[in-house]
Amino acid sequence: MGIDWREYIISTPDVLKGKPRIKGTRIPVSLILDYLAEGKKTEYIIKEFPDLTKEQITACLEYARDLAEFEIAVS
Repeated sequence: MGIDWREYIISTPDVLKGKPRIKGTRIPVSLILDYLAEGKKTEYIIKEFPDLTKEQITACLEYARDLAEFEIAVS
């Protein structure tokens, strides 16, 4: 298991309409995941968003992994 994404990601109704974002920023997790899905490297993302850290980007991946493992009951 990697880092605990809960230390880096927050969702509050008053910012970005509750979309998950990196704590202390208005950068949505979905934006970082889009960059990663396009094949962009961590270094490229940090160059685009100098306030981000490698740990914050990793937290976005951990967040997505947890969502992918979420199970719901299907009848």
